[in-house]
Amino acid sequence: MRKPDIKVVCAVVMLAVALSANADKLPLEKLGDIPLTGNTSRFDYASIDPRMHELFVAHLGDSTVTVVDMERRKVLADIAGVGHVHGVLAVPELGRVYASATETNEIVVIDTGTLKVIARIPGGFYPDGMAYAPDAHKLYVSDEDGFTETVIDTRTNQRIATIHLWSVVGNSQYDRVSGHVFVNAQTFDKLIEIDPRTDRIVGRYDLPGGDGPHGLLIDANDHLAFVACQDNNKLLVLDMKKMMHVLASFNIGKDPDVLAFDPGLRRLYVAGEQGVVSAFDVTGDEVRKVGEGFIGDNAHVVVVDTKTHLVYFPLRNVGGSPVLRLMRPASGKP
Repeated sequence: MRKPDIKVVCAVVMLAVALSANADKLPLEKLGDIPLTGNTSRFDYASIDPRMHELFVAHLGDSTVTVVDMERRKVLADIAGVGHVHGVLAVPELGRVYASATETNEIVVIDTGTLKVIARIPGGFYPDGMAYAPDAHKLYVSDEDGFTETVIDTRTNQRIATIHLWSVVGNSQYDRVSGHVFVNAQTFDKLIEIDPRTDRIVGRYDLPGGDGPHGLLIDANDHLAFVACQDNNKLLVLDMKKMMHVLASFNIGKDPDVLAFDPGLRRLYVAGEQGVVSAFDVTGDEVRKVGEGFIGDNAHVVVVDTKTHLVYFPLRNVGGSPVLRLMRPASGKP
Protein backbone atom coordinates (compact mmCIF):
# COMPACT_ATOMS: atom_id res chain seq x y z
CA MET A 1 0.00 0.00 0.00
CA ARG A 2 1.42 3.38 -1.01
CA LYS A 3 1.95 5.99 1.65
CA PRO A 4 -0.55 8.85 1.13
CA ASP A 5 0.81 12.17 -0.10
CA ILE A 6 0.57 14.53 2.88
CA LYS A 7 -0.05 17.50 0.60
CA VAL A 8 -3.01 15.76 -1.03
CA VAL A 9 -4.43 14.78 2.35
CA CYS A 10 -4.13 18.34 3.63
CA ALA A 11 -5.79 19.70 0.49
CA VAL A 12 -8.73 17.31 0.84
CA VAL A 13 -9.16 18.21 4.52
CA MET A 14 -9.02 21.93 3.75
CA LEU A 15 -11.61 21.53 0.98
CA ALA A 16 -13.96 19.60 3.28
CA VAL A 17 -13.61 22.26 5.97
CA ALA A 18 -14.25 25.04 3.44
CA LEU A 19 -17.33 23.31 2.06
CA SER A 20 -18.67 22.69 5.55
CA ALA A 21 -18.18 26.31 6.50
CA ASN A 22 -19.70 27.46 3.24
CA ALA A 23 -22.80 25.32 3.84
CA ASP A 24 -23.62 27.44 6.87
CA LYS A 25 -24.00 30.43 4.54
CA LEU A 26 -26.82 28.86 2.54
CA PRO A 27 -30.21 30.11 3.88
CA LEU A 28 -31.60 26.59 4.17
CA GLU A 29 -31.76 24.12 7.02
CA LYS A 30 -32.05 20.36 6.70
CA LEU A 31 -35.31 18.71 7.70
CA GLY A 32 -34.31 15.17 6.81
CA ASP A 33 -33.70 12.63 4.07
CA ILE A 34 -36.44 10.61 2.39
CA PRO A 35 -35.09 7.16 1.37
CA LEU A 36 -35.29 6.55 -2.38
CA THR A 37 -35.34 3.24 -4.19
CA GLY A 38 -32.89 1.96 -6.77
CA ASN A 39 -29.17 2.24 -7.19
CA THR A 40 -26.71 4.94 -6.21
CA SER A 41 -26.78 6.29 -9.75
CA ARG A 42 -27.31 9.70 -11.32
CA PHE A 43 -30.52 11.70 -10.99
CA ASP A 44 -31.67 14.45 -13.34
CA TYR A 45 -34.68 16.78 -13.45
CA ALA A 46 -37.59 16.72 -10.99
CA SER A 47 -41.09 18.18 -11.23
CA ILE A 48 -44.02 18.62 -8.82
CA ASP A 49 -47.70 17.95 -9.47
CA PRO A 50 -49.36 20.11 -6.77
CA ARG A 51 -52.80 18.65 -7.42
CA MET A 52 -51.64 15.12 -6.67
CA HIS A 53 -49.10 16.24 -4.03
CA GLU A 54 -46.51 14.16 -5.85
CA LEU A 55 -42.92 14.76 -6.87
CA PHE A 56 -41.60 13.08 -10.00
CA VAL A 57 -37.84 12.49 -10.10
CA ALA A 58 -35.83 11.35 -13.12
CA HIS A 59 -33.57 8.54 -11.88
CA LEU A 60 -31.37 8.64 -14.96
CA GLY A 61 -28.99 5.87 -13.95
CA ASP A 62 -31.87 3.47 -13.25
CA SER A 63 -33.99 4.49 -16.27
CA THR A 64 -36.96 5.03 -13.97
CA VAL A 65 -39.21 7.89 -12.92
CA THR A 66 -39.57 7.79 -9.15
CA VAL A 67 -42.81 9.13 -7.68
CA VAL A 68 -42.69 10.55 -4.14
CA ASP A 69 -45.76 11.20 -1.99
CA MET A 70 -44.92 14.65 -0.62
CA GLU A 71 -47.41 14.50 2.24
CA ARG A 72 -46.40 11.08 3.57
CA ARG A 73 -42.78 11.63 2.53
CA LYS A 74 -42.27 8.22 0.99
CA VAL A 75 -41.80 6.64 -2.42
CA LEU A 76 -45.14 5.86 -4.02
CA ALA A 77 -43.97 4.15 -7.19
CA ASP A 78 -41.13 3.58 -9.63
CA ILE A 79 -42.07 3.81 -13.30
CA ALA A 80 -39.57 1.68 -15.16
CA GLY A 81 -38.61 1.49 -18.81
CA VAL A 82 -37.84 5.16 -19.38
CA GLY A 83 -34.40 4.68 -20.89
CA HIS A 84 -31.81 7.08 -19.46
CA VAL A 85 -34.51 9.52 -18.40
CA HIS A 86 -33.27 13.12 -18.27
CA GLY A 87 -36.12 15.59 -18.34
CA VAL A 88 -39.38 15.22 -16.43
CA LEU A 89 -42.25 17.71 -16.54
CA ALA A 90 -45.59 17.46 -14.74
CA VAL A 91 -48.51 19.20 -16.47
CA PRO A 92 -51.31 19.04 -13.86
CA GLU A 93 -54.08 20.44 -16.10
CA LEU A 94 -53.53 17.52 -18.48
CA GLY A 95 -53.09 14.89 -15.79
CA ARG A 96 -49.83 13.96 -17.48
CA VAL A 97 -46.11 13.76 -16.81
CA TYR A 98 -43.69 13.92 -19.74
CA ALA A 99 -40.29 12.28 -19.50
CA SER A 100 -37.45 12.50 -22.03
CA ALA A 101 -35.69 9.18 -22.63
CA THR A 102 -32.31 9.74 -24.24
CA GLU A 103 -31.56 6.03 -24.64
CA THR A 104 -34.45 5.62 -27.08
CA ASN A 105 -34.75 9.27 -28.21
CA GLU A 106 -38.41 9.52 -27.30
CA ILE A 107 -40.82 11.32 -25.00
CA VAL A 108 -42.64 9.01 -22.60
CA VAL A 109 -46.13 10.10 -21.47
CA ILE A 110 -47.27 9.04 -17.99
CA ASP A 111 -50.83 9.26 -16.66
CA THR A 112 -50.79 10.78 -13.15
CA GLY A 113 -53.95 8.94 -12.11
CA THR A 114 -52.69 5.45 -12.84
CA LEU A 115 -48.94 6.15 -12.94
CA LYS A 116 -48.81 4.09 -16.12
CA VAL A 117 -47.07 4.86 -19.42
CA ILE A 118 -49.76 5.70 -21.99
CA ALA A 119 -47.71 6.85 -24.98
CA ARG A 120 -44.24 7.00 -26.46
CA ILE A 121 -43.48 9.76 -28.96
CA PRO A 122 -40.41 10.00 -31.22
CA GLY A 123 -38.20 12.88 -30.19
CA GLY A 124 -35.04 14.38 -31.57
CA PHE A 125 -31.52 13.28 -30.74
CA TYR A 126 -30.78 13.31 -26.99
CA PRO A 127 -34.02 14.93 -25.74
CA ASP A 128 -33.53 16.73 -22.43
CA GLY A 129 -35.43 19.71 -21.00
CA MET A 130 -39.09 20.44 -21.81
CA ALA A 131 -41.59 23.30 -21.72
CA TYR A 132 -45.37 23.30 -22.13
CA ALA A 133 -47.24 26.05 -23.99
CA PRO A 134 -50.84 25.71 -22.74
CA ASP A 135 -52.64 27.95 -25.23
CA ALA A 136 -51.10 26.07 -28.16
CA HIS A 137 -51.42 22.64 -26.49
CA LYS A 138 -47.81 21.95 -27.41
CA LEU A 139 -44.78 20.47 -25.67
CA TYR A 140 -41.34 21.78 -26.63
CA VAL A 141 -38.35 19.48 -26.15
CA SER A 142 -34.69 20.48 -26.15
CA ASP A 143 -32.82 18.03 -28.37
CA GLU A 144 -29.49 18.77 -26.77
CA ASP A 145 -27.19 17.01 -29.21
CA GLY A 146 -29.62 17.07 -32.13
CA PHE A 147 -29.40 20.87 -32.48
CA THR A 148 -33.19 21.07 -32.71
CA GLU A 149 -36.37 21.72 -30.74
CA THR A 150 -39.02 19.02 -31.12
CA VAL A 151 -42.66 20.14 -31.01
CA ILE A 152 -45.37 17.73 -29.81
CA ASP A 153 -49.14 18.16 -29.96
CA THR A 154 -50.28 17.08 -26.48
CA ARG A 155 -53.84 16.44 -27.72
CA THR A 156 -52.74 13.75 -30.15
CA ASN A 157 -49.34 12.76 -28.71
CA GLN A 158 -47.80 13.32 -32.12
CA ARG A 159 -44.62 15.10 -33.16
CA ILE A 160 -45.74 17.95 -35.39
CA ALA A 161 -42.64 20.07 -36.00
CA THR A 162 -38.87 20.19 -35.73
CA ILE A 163 -37.26 23.59 -35.28
CA HIS A 164 -33.60 23.75 -36.31
CA LEU A 165 -31.43 25.77 -33.92
CA TRP A 166 -28.01 24.75 -35.33
CA SER A 167 -26.62 24.67 -31.79
CA VAL A 168 -26.21 22.46 -28.76
CA VAL A 169 -29.51 23.07 -27.00
CA GLY A 170 -29.91 23.97 -23.34
CA ASN A 171 -33.11 24.12 -21.36
CA SER A 172 -36.48 25.35 -22.64
CA GLN A 173 -38.97 27.52 -20.71
CA TYR A 174 -42.44 28.91 -21.37
CA ASP A 175 -43.24 32.57 -20.66
CA ARG A 176 -46.93 33.09 -19.87
CA VAL A 177 -46.71 36.85 -20.48
CA SER A 178 -45.58 36.69 -24.10
CA GLY A 179 -46.97 33.21 -24.69
CA HIS A 180 -43.61 32.30 -26.22
CA VAL A 181 -41.05 29.57 -25.56
CA PHE A 182 -37.41 30.45 -24.86
CA VAL A 183 -34.47 28.12 -25.44
CA ASN A 184 -30.75 28.34 -24.68
CA ALA A 185 -28.44 27.96 -27.69
CA GLN A 186 -25.21 26.89 -26.01
CA THR A 187 -22.94 26.88 -29.04
CA PHE A 188 -23.54 30.54 -29.90
CA ASP A 189 -24.26 31.87 -26.38
CA LYS A 190 -27.72 33.06 -27.36
CA LEU A 191 -31.27 32.88 -26.08
CA ILE A 192 -33.78 31.85 -28.76
CA GLU A 193 -37.46 32.94 -28.76
CA ILE A 194 -40.10 30.76 -30.46
CA ASP A 195 -43.72 31.67 -31.21
CA PRO A 196 -45.89 28.57 -30.60
CA ARG A 197 -48.55 29.85 -33.00
CA THR A 198 -46.21 29.41 -35.95
CA ASP A 199 -43.35 27.37 -34.46
CA ARG A 200 -40.95 29.89 -35.90
CA ILE A 201 -37.99 31.64 -34.31
CA VAL A 202 -38.91 35.28 -33.67
CA GLY A 203 -35.91 36.41 -31.63
CA ARG A 204 -32.23 35.72 -31.05
CA TYR A 205 -30.59 37.47 -28.10
CA ASP A 206 -26.89 37.71 -27.29
CA LEU A 207 -25.82 36.80 -23.76
CA PRO A 208 -22.76 38.98 -23.07
CA GLY A 209 -20.69 37.58 -20.25
CA GLY A 210 -22.30 34.15 -20.58
CA ASP A 211 -20.43 31.09 -21.84
CA GLY A 212 -22.34 27.86 -22.45
CA PRO A 213 -25.87 28.84 -21.36
CA HIS A 214 -27.70 25.73 -20.20
CA GLY A 215 -30.04 26.26 -17.25
CA LEU A 216 -32.99 28.61 -17.78
CA LEU A 217 -35.83 29.93 -15.65
CA ILE A 218 -38.38 32.68 -16.31
CA ASP A 219 -39.98 34.83 -13.62
CA ALA A 220 -43.04 36.07 -15.51
CA ASN A 221 -44.23 38.33 -12.67
CA ASP A 222 -41.12 40.51 -12.84
CA HIS A 223 -40.40 39.85 -16.54
CA LEU A 224 -36.97 38.41 -15.73
CA ALA A 225 -35.07 35.52 -17.27
CA PHE A 226 -32.30 33.73 -15.40
CA VAL A 227 -29.62 31.93 -17.43
CA ALA A 228 -27.07 29.60 -15.83
CA CYS A 229 -23.89 29.34 -17.91
CA GLN A 230 -21.96 26.09 -17.50
CA ASP A 231 -18.68 27.01 -19.16
CA ASN A 232 -17.86 30.06 -17.03
CA ASN A 233 -20.06 29.42 -13.96
CA LYS A 234 -22.13 32.58 -14.25
CA LEU A 235 -25.77 33.45 -13.61
CA LEU A 236 -27.11 36.12 -15.94
CA VAL A 237 -30.22 38.14 -15.05
CA LEU A 238 -32.05 39.39 -18.15
CA ASP A 239 -34.70 42.12 -18.40
CA MET A 240 -37.35 40.67 -20.71
CA LYS A 241 -38.99 44.09 -21.06
CA LYS A 242 -35.82 45.52 -22.61
CA MET A 243 -34.86 43.01 -25.29
CA MET A 244 -33.09 40.70 -22.84
CA HIS A 245 -30.75 43.38 -21.53
CA VAL A 246 -28.36 41.88 -18.96
CA LEU A 247 -29.18 43.49 -15.61
CA ALA A 248 -26.67 41.56 -13.51
CA SER A 249 -24.13 38.76 -13.53
CA PHE A 250 -23.12 36.60 -10.57
CA ASN A 251 -20.46 33.97 -9.90
CA ILE A 252 -22.07 30.66 -8.93
CA GLY A 253 -21.01 27.08 -8.20
CA LYS A 254 -19.17 25.04 -10.81
CA ASP A 255 -21.16 23.48 -13.68
CA PRO A 256 -24.56 25.06 -12.87
CA ASP A 257 -27.50 23.04 -14.12
CA VAL A 258 -31.00 23.27 -12.62
CA LEU A 259 -32.81 26.38 -11.37
CA ALA A 260 -35.88 26.59 -9.15
CA PHE A 261 -37.92 29.60 -8.04
CA ASP A 262 -40.15 30.20 -5.02
CA PRO A 263 -42.53 33.00 -6.07
CA GLY A 264 -43.92 33.44 -2.56
CA LEU A 265 -40.55 34.07 -0.95
CA ARG A 266 -39.14 35.59 -4.16
CA ARG A 267 -36.15 33.28 -3.88
CA LEU A 268 -34.16 31.65 -6.66
CA TYR A 269 -32.00 28.53 -6.25
CA VAL A 270 -29.28 27.42 -8.68
CA ALA A 271 -27.82 23.92 -8.28
CA GLY A 272 -24.54 22.77 -9.82
CA GLU A 273 -22.94 19.48 -10.77
CA GLN A 274 -20.34 19.82 -8.00
CA GLY A 275 -23.05 20.00 -5.33
CA VAL A 276 -22.88 23.74 -4.65
CA VAL A 277 -26.21 25.59 -4.48
CA SER A 278 -26.54 29.37 -4.78
CA ALA A 279 -29.53 31.33 -3.43
CA PHE A 280 -30.80 34.73 -4.56
CA ASP A 281 -33.57 37.06 -3.42
CA VAL A 282 -35.54 38.79 -6.17
CA THR A 283 -37.27 42.15 -5.58
CA GLY A 284 -38.58 43.68 -8.78
CA ASP A 285 -35.59 43.89 -11.08
CA GLU A 286 -33.16 43.81 -8.15
CA VAL A 287 -31.48 40.47 -7.56
CA ARG A 288 -29.27 39.88 -4.53
CA LYS A 289 -27.17 36.85 -3.71
CA VAL A 290 -28.03 35.72 -0.18
CA GLY A 291 -25.98 32.57 0.23
CA GLU A 292 -24.13 29.65 -1.27
CA GLY A 293 -23.24 26.24 0.09
CA PHE A 294 -22.42 22.60 -0.55
CA ILE A 295 -25.45 20.28 -0.34
CA GLY A 296 -24.01 16.94 -1.38
CA ASP A 297 -22.13 15.08 -4.07
CA ASN A 298 -23.63 15.76 -7.51
CA ALA A 299 -26.56 17.73 -6.04
CA HIS A 300 -27.29 19.41 -9.36
CA VAL A 301 -31.10 19.09 -9.19
CA VAL A 302 -33.38 21.31 -7.12
CA VAL A 303 -37.16 21.69 -6.97
CA VAL A 304 -39.35 23.90 -4.75
CA ASP A 305 -42.82 23.24 -3.37
CA THR A 306 -44.32 26.70 -3.84
CA LYS A 307 -47.08 26.02 -1.28
CA THR A 308 -44.86 24.97 1.63
CA HIS A 309 -41.59 26.62 0.47
CA LEU A 310 -39.81 23.31 1.10
CA VAL A 311 -36.83 22.58 -1.14
CA TYR A 312 -35.93 19.10 -2.44
CA PHE A 313 -32.57 17.77 -3.63
CA PRO A 314 -32.20 14.21 -5.03
CA LEU A 315 -28.83 12.84 -3.87
CA ARG A 316 -27.50 9.67 -5.41
CA ASN A 317 -25.35 8.40 -2.55
CA VAL A 318 -25.73 9.22 1.13
CA GLY A 319 -24.33 6.45 3.28
CA GLY A 320 -24.59 3.99 0.42
CA SER A 321 -28.17 4.77 -0.61
CA PRO A 322 -30.01 7.37 -2.71
CA VAL A 323 -32.08 9.90 -0.78
CA LEU A 324 -34.26 12.92 -1.35
CA ARG A 325 -32.93 15.69 0.89
CA LEU A 326 -35.65 17.91 2.31
CA MET A 327 -34.76 21.45 3.40
CA ARG A 328 -36.62 24.57 4.48
CA PRO A 329 -35.77 28.29 4.45
CA ALA A 330 -33.65 29.07 7.47
CA SER A 331 -35.63 32.21 8.29
CA GLY A 332 -38.55 30.21 9.68
CA LYS A 333 -40.66 27.11 9.47
CA PRO A 334 -43.18 26.84 6.64
